[in-house]
Amino acid sequence: MAEKAPDAFDAAVREHQAMVYSIAYHFLQDPSAAEELAQEVFLELYRHWHEMQSQQHRLFWLRQVASRRCIDQARRRKLRRHVSLEEAAEPFTWMPAADPVLKRYIEQLLGKLDEQPRLIVILRYQEGMEPAEIADLLEMPVATVKSHLQRSLALLRRKVSLAAPKETS
Repeated sequence: MAEKAPDAFDAAVREHQAMVYSIAYHFLQDPSAAEELAQEVFLELYRHWHEMQSQQHRLFWLRQVASRRCIDQARRRKLRRHVSLEEAAEPFTWMPAADPVLKRYIEQLLGKLDEQPRLIVILRYQEGMEPAEIADLLEMPVATVKSHLQRSLALLRRKVSLAAPKETS
């Protein structure tokens, strides 16, 4: 891009920092780890600034790098911790606001999904990306993205329905 790197870079960070942090936070469920990961992503952006061809390219690149770093960090840390209700992270914005306990429970269930399906659900419902966009971002077939979404949502629905109190007639 033709813009001078420091000013344009600062503007890009301000414009996209919430999105990068959101992906990291919802995937890792750890605010400090998400902040650190976001900083790493923007440092990488600064190193590759000369390669950015447009704002759309930069957005795609940031999502892709953030997604890959999330999976890498989860694999390194073997992120499979069990979270109590008190420790649960903030609920997703796409979840209905009616029941905070249900939100926390769904977030815990989402955190137990394998890395790839969890990231796909976050990108679809937290970031509002379409399956084709996710497929491009993660370099996989659209059918695979849809399959992960379908299986993940079915699993979440089943677990939530099993945990729901049964009505007695």
